[in-house]
Amino acid sequence: MASPFSVMTAPPLALPQPPAPSADEVWLRTVQRQVESSLAELFELPDEASLDPRWTRAMERTRLYTLRPAKRVRPALMMAGYALARGSLSVPAGLWRFASGLELLHTFLLIHDDVADQAKLRRGGPALHHLLGPGRAGEDLAVVVGDHLFSRSLEAMLSSGLRGAAEASRYYLGVCRHTAAGQYLDLELSRAPLSKVTLLQALRVAHLKTARYGFCAPLVCGAMLAGGDEELRAALECVGRHVGLAFQLRDDLIGLFGDVRVAGKASDGDFVEGKRTVPVLAAYTRAPAGIRQELERLWSLPREAKDAEALARARALVEEYGGRAACERLVERASRAGRRALHALPDEGGVRDLLDTLITRLARRAA
Repeated sequence: MASPFSVMTAPPLALPQPPAPSADEVWLRTVQRQVESSLAELFELPDEASLDPRWTRAMERTRLYTLRPAKRVRPALMMAGYALARGSLSVPAGLWRFASGLELLHTFLLIHDDVADQAKLRRGGPALHHLLGPGRAGEDLAVVVGDHLFSRSLEAMLSSGLRGAAEASRYYLGVCRHTAAGQYLDLELSRAPLSKVTLLQALRVAHLKTARYGFCAPLVCGAMLAGGDEELRAALECVGRHVGLAFQLRDDLIGLFGDVRVAGKASDGDFVEGKRTVPVLAAYTRAPAGIRQELERLWSLPREAKDAEALARARALVEEYGGRAACERLVERASRAGRRALHALPDEGGVRDLLDTLITRLARRAA
């Protein structure tokens, strides 16, 4: 008789093979790898090596912060704009340097935004000002490091060796001025009563802070660097405007309803910071007077009073009075408009289809 503990033998089971990555996934991973490699090179600064050990430590922390896993959306869009203008996915080496400079400029803005917003998390880890020191000291040091990255980003873009680098840099910096205006309005409106803030104002902030800077500008810069004509630039501006709005509205949803494990940032951040975002304002405009008063009270609470109970109530009210659903509809509408504008462009070398897939992913991020 066989032992009750004997092992039955059977043919080994074949493990399912993961699906092969699609062309757009391969392209995006290539962009991420190349840009991150170039970003690491931008931190190799022999003229700073012997300045002071404290500065060396700060730069190492900043390097690790900058190279945290990220989508690298702006470089990907810039590469797409360049490839659409050229009709080919082949890019010169200097374009990777320009793209890494552009991403470093974005890092500078994130650092300053996180200080202004008193944010705790960025890309799944502590915001830089929490890495550099406690309280006000860390904030001051982060602002200074951000200034350093701003200078380094311009060095990188202007030393890329590309024919249109100076023109594209001037254009992008002009857009950054408007981004600063958008951030100013965002902070200023967060101190105003909900009754004094309109949906139009919130949409204007979204356009200035995100759509123009994060989407229109990279696409147009790529086309400029490739020698694309004004007609193509205008078409790409239109694509970026709609896609950027969809992205920011999705971010508004993540900022109130998101999962920190997916978003990489606090899912209560917009509520704690008192942001007057589209889902909140959409619910406010639909709510009866008594609920409006409660929404006003919740969003006016001091930071320390915005606990889990207050957040749950805020989420419930925005959900019940249609703010979340209204924002979802706007995301879908803006996404469709962006794709229509994109499909009006010629599909040179399959670039349009890659960009179409990227747009779809950006608009459908988990909230």
